[in-house]
Amino acid sequence: MFDTVLIANRGEIAVRVMETLRRMGIRTIAVFTDSDAGTRHVLEADAAIRISTYLSIEDIVRAAVDSGAQAVHPGYGFLAENARFAESCAEAGLKFIGPPAAAIDAMGDKIRAKATVSAAGVPVVPGSDDPSAADEVGYPLLLKPSAGGGGKGMRLVNGPGELAAAIESARREAKSAFGDDRLLVERFVTTPRHIEIQVLADHHGNVIHLGERECSLQRRHQKIIEEAPSALLDERTRELMGAAAVEAARSVGYTGAGTVEFIVSARAPGEFFFMEMNTRLQVEHPVTELVTGLDLVEWQVRIAAGEPLSLTQQDIRLNGHAVEARVYAEDPARGFVPTGGTVLALGEPRGVRVDSWLSPGTVVTSDYDPMLAKVIAWGPDRAAALHRLDRALADTAVLGVTTNVAFLRGLLADPDVQAGELDTGLVERRISGGTGSGIAEEFFVAAAVDRLIELTPAGGGVVDPWDVPSGWRMVGPGGVVFRLRAGETEALVHIEGLPESAVVTVDGSTPVQVSGRRVGDRLELHYAGEFRRYLRASDGRLWLARDGQCVAVGERPNLLASHGETTDAGPVVSPMPGTVLVVKVAPGEAVAAGAPLVVVEAMKMEHTLVSPVDGVVSELRVQAGQQVALDETLAVVTPRAGAELGHD
Repeated sequence: MFDTVLIANRGEIAVRVMETLRRMGIRTIAVFTDSDAGTRHVLEADAAIRISTYLSIEDIVRAAVDSGAQAVHPGYGFLAENARFAESCAEAGLKFIGPPAAAIDAMGDKIRAKATVSAAGVPVVPGSDDPSAADEVGYPLLLKPSAGGGGKGMRLVNGPGELAAAIESARREAKSAFGDDRLLVERFVTTPRHIEIQVLADHHGNVIHLGERECSLQRRHQKIIEEAPSALLDERTRELMGAAAVEAARSVGYTGAGTVEFIVSARAPGEFFFMEMNTRLQVEHPVTELVTGLDLVEWQVRIAAGEPLSLTQQDIRLNGHAVEARVYAEDPARGFVPTGGTVLALGEPRGVRVDSWLSPGTVVTSDYDPMLAKVIAWGPDRAAALHRLDRALADTAVLGVTTNVAFLRGLLADPDVQAGELDTGLVERRISGGTGSGIAEEFFVAAAVDRLIELTPAGGGVVDPWDVPSGWRMVGPGGVVFRLRAGETEALVHIEGLPESAVVTVDGSTPVQVSGRRVGDRLELHYAGEFRRYLRASDGRLWLARDGQCVAVGERPNLLASHGETTDAGPVVSPMPGTVLVVKVAPGEAVAAGAPLVVVEAMKMEHTLVSPVDGVVSELRVQAGQQVALDETLAVVTPRAGAELGHD
């Protein structure tokens, strides 16, 4: 067994791998870049070494050799599925805790992978490695990068008229994400469900599967909620799909932990097709661990050390049900744009598993993947697991960074999700009907009470009435008015009295009695006949979290707009921190409302910003390659008469 292992990754997967290595008595070495110097995976490792970038094979291999490590665990993402990295580790005398480079290479190219597993008798989706064969494959179809996964570069094409633009965009994103713009075209299975099989294979010819995971709840081909087992499969289908996954692994001489992904029609669950094989640990591996009782990281390490599997297929039993939700730094109310910030306070649930890299003070940037944590719940059946996960998310809060937690709770409550009637388009259909991310009135009330506490002299025994924030006038107290803003919502809140007994009115609604106090990092409120407790923190705005909702409330001065303000121009602002990929217009150019102006990339995802009005580009403030901040103005479009745009 290894004495020292270097973890060639960051964030929650680095922390999670360390937990197993520590339990196994193995010394852990972390690597980090300058922006990660004080993060949790660095602080929890036995030693940490600075590198230039997590993509530098040379830096990581050198760090492993210099630290005395015998093996390298790649986690997922970055170099986990890089055959050259596996080869470089071997050349340096290091064990790569993963499959052989040849298996990574064979399965990393989707075109070769389909041919390889098809020859082994595994069913594959009709497709081609030539996008010009789209008409032969048939519509609707999917364009997929040949060299990578994770949903990056994938495009759904419903008809011939969409093909050219989709190919251009998919090639550009694939080149950016994987350095390879080759595309695979596949028939799109209607009402598809994404089901994957976890496999383990040792160096002694033993290959087993650990059942399936249901991964159909996705947005932009990125998984959001995963569960094990699937509500769709019966025992016979599970056996057939598991056997196909085992054969797919055998076909490339696979060793270690891997995942074979299948697409299954919800209307015909007995018919399944191979999509791809992920030659690494999956983000969603915890649900398999909870229903099998196995530690997949431990088995990765043991297999890499040459140990044979001590389990046979007959030993594998699925116990109960597990569901995982991914907590992302993104804003559902603004189209799920990536967010960032400093973690001011953290609320984590008890009684469930939480895989996270966060701690108070952690700085979340747009440099890396936006996933912050995973919350995973187990129950004796699916209904119990879903309920426990919902309650756990209600106790989850990341103050200082906008996340998708409230959206996840809403998704879990969806009737189709509750019934197990899933497909990969369900989330997008729900989003098209709105995310339901409005700001509840209670947060404005809580913010006003908190501000009143701030203004009220501490210690009691107030003597000077001028010290009391009562809005006192000659005719008596008039209360205090706060103009508050959260997201795109504003509220005028009138509050009269002291924090322990006040009357509050929001936007002229019916006055309500309220009382509140601060206890440590909590704000306690009696309001509308209910006791409510909020986790609170401040960074100039007041962050409040309760029942899975986290809201940042700012106070604005009660002033009229200046005479110089105008709404004649249409500013185009960046919805996220990122990089300008393409500028599609020039200053002075006439554009129509909805015309693409700038393409911004964040987290390897492209976002096209369009003109808000018919007009002329009066200002263009960016160029390709430029870094931009959240809400930074990129261009200004000044309206002009329709006739000047060539309209009738």
